[in-house]
Formats: sequence, structure tokens, C-alpha cells
Amino acid sequence: MSSGSGGAPDVLIVGGGPVGLFAAALLDGAGVKVTVLEQHAGPSEHSKGATVHPRTLEVLSALRACDGRGLGDVLAAQGRTITGAHFALLPSLLDYSALPTRYPYVLMVPQTRTEGLLLEHLRSRGVPVRYGHRVERVEQDHDSVRVRVRVRGEGAVHEARYLIGADGTHSTVRRQAGIAFPGTAPSLITFVADVRLGAPPPRPVHHWDVRSGTLSVLPLPGGLHRLFGAQPCDTGLSPAKVRAVQDAELTGRDLRRSMRRIAGTDFALREIVWRSRVTDTTHTAERLRSGRVFLAGDAAHTQFPAGGQGLNVGLQDAANLAWKLAAECNGIAPPNILAEQASYHEERHPVAQALAHNTLAQSALMYTFSPAGAALRGLMSDLITQEESAARRLAGWVSGLDVRYPAPPDAHPLVGSRLQDPHLLDRLRPGRFLLALRDGTSELWSSVSLPDTLLLPEHASGAFGASAALVRPDGHVAEAWDHLPDDRTIGEALLRWTYAMPARC
Repeated sequence: MSSGSGGAPDVLIVGGGPVGLFAAALLDGAGVKVTVLEQHAGPSEHSKGATVHPRTLEVLSALRACDGRGLGDVLAAQGRTITGAHFALLPSLLDYSALPTRYPYVLMVPQTRTEGLLLEHLRSRGVPVRYGHRVERVEQDHDSVRVRVRVRGEGAVHEARYLIGADGTHSTVRRQAGIAFPGTAPSLITFVADVRLGAPPPRPVHHWDVRSGTLSVLPLPGGLHRLFGAQPCDTGLSPAKVRAVQDAELTGRDLRRSMRRIAGTDFALREIVWRSRVTDTTHTAERLRSGRVFLAGDAAHTQFPAGGQGLNVGLQDAANLAWKLAAECNGIAPPNILAEQASYHEERHPVAQALAHNTLAQSALMYTFSPAGAALRGLMSDLITQEESAARRLAGWVSGLDVRYPAPPDAHPLVGSRLQDPHLLDRLRPGRFLLALRDGTSELWSSVSLPDTLLLPEHASGAFGASAALVRPDGHVAEAWDHLPDDRTIGEALLRWTYAMPARC
């Protein structure tokens, strides 16, 4: 049964974009009652993000469609795949084809499809997603959070035990929670558009010229292409100038003129489906939690969309947060995930900071139109081509596959790392730990307060590099052993991650 049926919710989520919807789906799957509040009248018709990286497809697959497929597989079937990912539009691409994942590619898919897939999943589960609810005030005490909203001109109050703010860069939840959002002011502005082309290029284009600027053309499903680029005159601006350009309409004539100046062609641009401008404004929330309020996605970090990482990091925020918050809601969360080393803030805030650093570095490489900028690009491109370790490191960053969480000094080397075995990753479900044993079995463990305790036979390939591993619901290794542990050792390990007695059948 869905957790969304009947009664007040345990968790309110403000923001009905992909991050908020994914957090809701994971919480629901872990047995938590949840309601989503979105200020807009309905689902977005525009696709701010169009790039989905491998790690995101992995965490999406913890959720199952009605036909049993993981949502990562469902989404992958709706997009266009590219095995070469760019870093700062350098001519030497990052090769994803050999990455240790079931999804060794970049998926180009409109954000509306990602959002629609998650919305359909929630509706099938009976989870409320309430549109037209604009949050005006957030209040909390020791026991609950109250959200005052405006609905069709009338005031209303929603109450829950916890609140997730997934309401974007200008987050009302973040502001009401008193969480600072330090960062850097914008200095450049770029155009982005989804278009139909009469003479599309045969393969993805990343054009860069020190005199004219940069233009990228990437294929999307349905005959669309995603464009983004800038001219030298769009860089080195004051924040006031950036705001003025951003407020001005981006016309079709403007877009065609920019394309021709940069690349010498507009690829016979026929139709503009959506257009916008983006800047390099970069901010990271000082805290990801304040009492009963959490932040995720753009509410927690905003940055230049280099490589489409923002959406992906936001969805991975949700994967980290949901199972921990479910444990809190069920009263089984130990200090380790409440406020210590494995807490949501301690694990995800460094990821947000690293995201800010690598996107700022990429924007400098992309938009420094000078001889020095060209030389730096040449140096970095040579490193990617000639130094396998450098290329592998960059691919790990951008794909999200190399995110590793802190571990105690005496922990097994695998602790904190992402589980790589695709067969075992397929067995992960919201709110449940996975015990993987090299002797050929794997078991899904859940606490007694979570639904559907399962024991599933599965051949374990041993690719996780240990005799046994206890895997968290988000696919990261919680504990690992070089010998097969006895039940007491497993029980002690579980108690470091949940106060509930483990159950299996």
C-alpha cells in the first residue's frame, strides 16, 4: 500500500521538480507518508536540464515501474545516448564507455520527461502532489513544521514532522529557515534553447573559437536539439549588466545571429521550442539542515550548468537524504546518521562545494576568450588525451560515480564508496540495506518498522572486492569484510546504521 493514503504526512516537500518528486518517491517507498507542494499551476512545460549522468540512472533504478523495470531503465529508453562527455567543451571528450556501470553514457533527455516519469510513479502510488500552493511562511518547533501557503488567493496551513525544501535557487524554505546562501556574483551570461534544425550536424558539436565564442549542439529525443553558447561580449560583465541582459527577451533573431557569428551557420534553424539565458552565479547553502528543515537540489546549491551536473547532484541529494529521513520518521536513526559523520549535511555538503569548484573551473575554461585561455584549454585537452588517470578522474567527477563518503580511520577500504556490481545495485530498494556475500547470495534487509522484509537469492559476482558487504539504501558501502561475517558481526554493523532489530525471512 502507498504511504500517501490517509492521515497527515510525516514529510512535506516544497518543490515539485525532479528533485522534490524523487525525494517523495523514495520516502514513500520506505513507508513514509509524504505530500508535495508546488507553487506553479501544473508540471513544468520547459526543460531546464537535459543531461542525465550514469549515477543518476543508478539511483533512479531503486524505484520500480509497474512492469518491474527500474526507473533508470525506463528513462534511458526515452532519451538519446552519447558515450563521450565534455569537460569545459574541450575537444578531447571523456570516454564513458568503459565506466563501471550499467549506464556507460550520457543520456540526453528533456527534464520534462524525467519529471513526468516521477510524477506518474507518485500518482500510481497515491502520493499527493498539490499544485498552485505558494509557500509564504515556514515555522518549526521541537515537534513539527508548519507551512503557510497561498492557494487560489486563500491562505492554508500544512503541518508535518519534517520539511524538505526543493524549491529552487530562490528557495522560500531556505530563506524562512534562516540558512545563509554565500557565493559569487555573475560575470557572464549564456544562451540556451531547444530547437528544430533543418540541417542538423551528424554528431554532437562543441565549437570553440577565441575570436567568436562557443556553441554546442546536442541531440534530444523527438527531433529536437539543445543549443547553448556565448560570444566574447557576453563575458567579463558586471552583475548589473548580467541582470540587464537576463531581463531582456532572447529573440529568434538574436539566437540566429549569435549562432552565425560563432559557428558560421545556424544549421537552418526552423523552430525554437524553448529559450532562456543562464549565468555563472554560484552559491552553496551554509547548512543543509536546520532543525526539522532540509534543503536539496538548487535550493542547496546553484551553479553554472557545466555538463548538466546540477540536476544530477540534486537527484543524488535526494537519494542520500530519503533513507536517513525515513529512519528518523520511524524513530530508528542512530547518531551516526542524525548528526554525526554519516549525516545528510556531513556527506552532501562537501559534494555541493566540489560541484561549485568544478563548475567555476569549467566556466573559466569555456569562456576565457584570450590567448591565455586558448593555451589553458590546449593544456587541459592534452592532459585528457595523454594522461589516462586524469581523464578517469574527470569522468568520475562528472558522472557522479566516484562520489565517496567519509569513513572511520580503521574502516575497510570500500566503506563509503559506491557499490559497483550492477547485479547487486539492481536489488536495492528504498529504505533497505543489502547484505552481499561472495559465496553466491545476497539478501535485502529492512528494519521491522519498514514494509516488505525480503530475502532474495542472487549470484554475487564478488566485484565489490570483499567477502561480504553491507550496502546502504543509496548504494554506498556501509560496512565490508574480507571474511564471511557471523550473524553477531552483521547485527553489530546494522546497529551502527539503524536502532531497529534487523529482520529477514
